[in-house]
Amino acid sequence: MSHGSSQPVATVDPHRVVVIVDENSNPFELGCATEVFGLRRPEIGRDLYAFRLCSPEPRTPMRDGFFTLSGVAALDAADSADTLIVPNRPDIAVPRRTAVLDAVRRAHARGARLVGFCSGAFTLAEAGVLDGRRATAHWQWADAFRSRFPSVRFEEDVLFVDDGDVLTAAGSAAALDLGLHIVRRDHGAEIANAVSRRLVFAAHRDGGQRQFIERPLPRIPDESLAPVLAWAQERLDTRLTVADLAARASVSPATLHRRFRGQLGTTPLAWLTGERLALACRLIERGETRVEVVARCSGLGTAARLRALMRRETGLSPSEYRRRFGPVPGEPVPFRPAPG
Repeated sequence: MSHGSSQPVATVDPHRVVVIVDENSNPFELGCATEVFGLRRPEIGRDLYAFRLCSPEPRTPMRDGFFTLSGVAALDAADSADTLIVPNRPDIAVPRRTAVLDAVRRAHARGARLVGFCSGAFTLAEAGVLDGRRATAHWQWADAFRSRFPSVRFEEDVLFVDDGDVLTAAGSAAALDLGLHIVRRDHGAEIANAVSRRLVFAAHRDGGQRQFIERPLPRIPDESLAPVLAWAQERLDTRLTVADLAARASVSPATLHRRFRGQLGTTPLAWLTGERLALACRLIERGETRVEVVARCSGLGTAARLRALMRRETGLSPSEYRRRFGPVPGEPVPFRPAPG
């Protein structure tokens, strides 16, 4: 075998994420996109995305005149995007610029992934790319959206909607939920977990959770779910039931269910299943090839249940997930973050 070969090493260009910033865009969702897709990732050892902002104008006044954005790329940068994040603006009744809508339509026609945070769903619908498809936006705009775009299947009471190549999120922190969901879809659960820790944000909130979570003032000071969640996360490979969680929290199952609904917007069983599936994905990414072992060590029980859940939640079978996110044969696992 020759050791002097100078064959070039193949490299893969990072996935290109471009955000269109238009007049009166909301800075919060712009910040979410920048945090998730734009930051350098030295703790991972590589950049996950190539990130750019672009605008139709050299100087773009942001929402309510908070500040003016300048120094970003021209609108034609959107034509190079693999993922295009469209403008979100609180003035939902004001039509979007024709140039912006045309850029969205061109991206959709060439197969780019489109993302709308909060009122960005109005931009996508106005561009005509949501007809007959599922989407969401902030709950306070549900009636206005349905009235203007009756051909869109609007889902009001969810955090985000993944409809394949078009994804939409409800307002505020749901932009982070959708951003992390995209990272998980692109790079696997291990990397998404690392990004969420960098953000000090929940690693996985399923898109089907409720937008509006009631948070009444607690009657006693120890109603936080954090201790029982941490306890359960250390025991995912064991037999855990809702009754076990309730006993650990020293409450009845009905009280535990109310607290999960109130604090997390989901049920104890759904949370437990989601955590186990995330652990299963991490085990596959770390090199475990035996489906039965992954199912047992993650607490999912059987290989059949693991396959069904992975197909439902990721769109991939365990073997497909391993080919996409698992370690390259013969090479060390490139990234394994410390617990915590």
